[in-house]
Amino acid sequence: MKLAEMLKNVGAVKFGEFILSSGQKSNVYVDIKLACTYPEILDKIVEEMEKKVKVLEFDRIACIELGGVPLAVALSLRLRKPYVIFRKRRKEYGTKDELVGNIVAGEKVLVVEDVTTTGSSAMSVVERVEKRGGKVVAILTVVNRGAKLPNLISILTLEDLIS
Repeated sequence: MKLAEMLKNVGAVKFGEFILSSGQKSNVYVDIKLACTYPEILDKIVEEMEKKVKVLEFDRIACIELGGVPLAVALSLRLRKPYVIFRKRRKEYGTKDELVGNIVAGEKVLVVEDVTTTGSSAMSVVERVEKRGGKVVAILTVVNRGAKLPNLISILTLEDLIS
């Protein structure tokens, strides 16, 4: 079964009136977080991700919480590459860090994201990776809602899901 069909079958593609994290209004909401709670769908997503990145050279995977976490973990397990998670906001307790994991200066990093609308959250990860000395080789998203970013690789577009 194709990924788009799998997403539709579990209700991960919703129609109605929604405010997206970008602040934009939309009549379509794509819930990859929900889809990732189904092992067969998460496995299919990671299979498609692996196909898209097999030609890339990278040392580590990076994501932002929450949507990117299951994707980064699953891809890490599949490819045997370490990953890091950036917090949306620096925590105010414990180590007070914005990062779970480590980035070594000079490492090549693949950023993964669930849904990309404007690309602002992906670009925040890119900036933070570069600030720590890493080099982002690409941004890989499950669903691109129309973002235009350098080195953006998409598995599906919004059009794939509404056609």
